[in-house]
Amino acid sequence: MEMIIDFPGGARVDAHFRGHRLATDQPAGGGGADSAPTPFEVFLASIGTCAGIYILGFCRQRGLPTEGIRILQRNHFNPVSGMTDRIELEIQVPPRFPKHYRDALIRSADLCKVKKTLEQPPLFEIVTKEIETA
Repeated sequence: MEMIIDFPGGARVDAHFRGHRLATDQPAGGGGADSAPTPFEVFLASIGTCAGIYILGFCRQRGLPTEGIRILQRNHFNPVSGMTDRIELEIQVPPRFPKHYRDALIRSADLCKVKKTLEQPPLFEIVTKEIETA
């Protein structure tokens, strides 16, 4: 899978893939216009939304309604390094959600591909290449 990352102006950096555009920007205090989430916010959101996809699939397979279900994601940062050192996902369900499926929701969220990739991170290779101009 390839993505094209470009620089449309200001502090914006956009990703293009599969016919989509994912815009990112920096907050006003960071030199941007705050017109889109930061790349790191998109990264963090990918964790909760990925878990949500697996929860949605679990519920759909069993004909369970997803109305009222949500995930509260808490991102904890190390005060010294500023790096994320813990991420909590709290799956909130309405009282009518069957109690015997609650642990299965946790197991479903645990299957998230983003989470699994973080647990076994890929190797990074960064190179430069001069492009040919017409």
